[in-house]
Amino acid sequence: MRAVQPVPAPGITYEHDGPVLRVVGRHRGFVTGPRDWGGMRGPELDALIARQRDFFAARGEAVEWKTRGHDAPADLPDRLRAAGFVPEDRETVVIAEVGDLTVAPPVLPPGVTLRRITADADLDRVAALETAVWGADMAWIAGHLRGLLAVAPEDNEVYVAEAAGQVVSAAWVAFRPGTDFAMLLGGSTLAGWRGKGVYRALVALRASRAAARNAPYLLVEASGDSAPILRRLGFTAVTTTTPYVWTPAH
Repeated sequence: MRAVQPVPAPGITYEHDGPVLRVVGRHRGFVTGPRDWGGMRGPELDALIARQRDFFAARGEAVEWKTRGHDAPADLPDRLRAAGFVPEDRETVVIAEVGDLTVAPPVLPPGVTLRRITADADLDRVAALETAVWGADMAWIAGHLRGLLAVAPEDNEVYVAEAAGQVVSAAWVAFRPGTDFAMLLGGSTLAGWRGKGVYRALVALRASRAAARNAPYLLVEASGDSAPILRRLGFTAVTTTTPYVWTPAH
């Protein structure tokens, strides 16, 4: 999945620095790379980290260096901290074979409906939902989704659950041509609507879309709230992922 990146949206560019793939033009910079980071170790790895930090510092932007629990070297997190990067919440990477999922046909609460969306106004509502759920400004998500739908509408599908005209949950699925995976993203539900089957219904819907697209596997980078639900549905934890973020001083 790391080796096959999505088609970049308008304004997004991919740049390479040795083993690093640097994504420029998002709400913050993004750095990823192979699981052994090109064999770089010690001072050479420190220099690679510093170059990414300094690149985005010159732009006045924060940058996320995405780590995985099975990556080498083991001291990468320590080296990122030494360079001023701060870890955000760790997520559990879970995968499932679409045919093995134990997702029963969803039974939604009365008055709740699921709908695929593409309109700008609806994408703004998704961003507002994400902001409410996570307690941070997630307005950038609307632009992010617009960009994905602009360049690859066939590979990105966005869904909402609505009740009385209110978006109560949102999720999307990204298909990655060249891989066997569909990636489930978003999956955020207002607190008052949790435990009612809405999240599970959106998982089931996106799994059915993966089956229709002949994508045999699903992948989720799951929060602490989502991971237990997904395990009960048949997902298996394979590793973790932790974003390390450097933020310029203001």
